[in-house]
Amino acid sequence: MIKKIININKSEPYKKFISKYEAAINANQKNVEAFVISSFDKKNQEVDSRFVNLKYIIDDEWVFFSNYDSPKSQQFLDHDQITSVFYWPNIDTQIRIKSKIKPSSKEISDTHFINRDKEKNALAICSKQSEKVLSHDDFLFKYKHTLETEDLKKRPEYWGGFSFFPYYFEFWYGHEKRLNKREVYQLNKTDWIKFYIQP
Repeated sequence: MIKKIININKSEPYKKFISKYEAAINANQKNVEAFVISSFDKKNQEVDSRFVNLKYIIDDEWVFFSNYDSPKSQQFLDHDQITSVFYWPNIDTQIRIKSKIKPSSKEISDTHFINRDKEKNALAICSKQSEKVLSHDDFLFKYKHTLETEDLKKRPEYWGGFSFFPYYFEFWYGHEKRLNKREVYQLNKTDWIKFYIQP
């Protein structure tokens, strides 16, 4: 589940997201915090996607964590627009979100890191995410050494949060005859414009 939802924005798309999130939990949806995030790789001129876990929503700021030296982090820094997709099959609901993204504050990153399990922190400290390794056993040796020797409450500078700020939501509701309902909210300065699009 999402770790914390703090003073969430009171606008309609946020209320709708929380309503569907709670419905998914009540329907025993596994990995309800997992979502696909897509970014643009300017160097290779291609779109890239992966799953990450949403940890916090603070007003209109949505937060997950990563290695800042990873390819995806570089993509976020080079091109600050992303698209995210949640899909909860237990309630047949998909939520697409377009956002602007930037590194989270040091306060958010430090607070989250110091409260994590030591095993997760050891992994964050020792992993040069996505770099080649001779074998998985070599990496496991490095991980165990880190677990035994490093200060596991001290966050490394190369690891922390990313915060994204939505400007577009699409709520997709599945229908057995493909008459899917698609409800859109688009931010216009400070107002959310609501409309529907065809299946």
